Amino acid sequence: MAEPTTTSSIALVATGVSIATLIPGIDGNAIIGAFAGAALMALHAREVSMRSRLAYFGISWIMGYLAAPLLMRQIPLQESGVASFIAAAIVIALTVQLIERIKTIDLTAWISNLLRRGGP
Repeated sequence: MAEPTTTSSIALVATGVSIATLIPGIDGNAIIGAFAGAALMALHAREVSMRSRLAYFGISWIMGYLAAPLLMRQIPLQESGVASFIAAAIVIALTVQLIERIKTIDLTAWISNLLRRGGP
């Protein structure tokens, strides 16, 4: 049997998603797609703490919703729900990879190399 806290939390989130889809100007398909993608990402991120997973979930949900129109322009998708699901599912993975690559950059060597070549 599920814990009461878990059940009530899921019901609260589902109610919030349902209410958000009724607000004019909000794309309900994109909200639901981003929610599903964020949930998938949070469930898959097992190597991090629960606090980090919740932060990942929130960031992924918001960015999935916001990135859906951009993704629809780049990939021929007809539904914003699908685009926001894909965006929400990959945004954290891409961002973490970018952060790891930034950590390995030798900034002084990069700048001196750039100055030797005379700019970009």
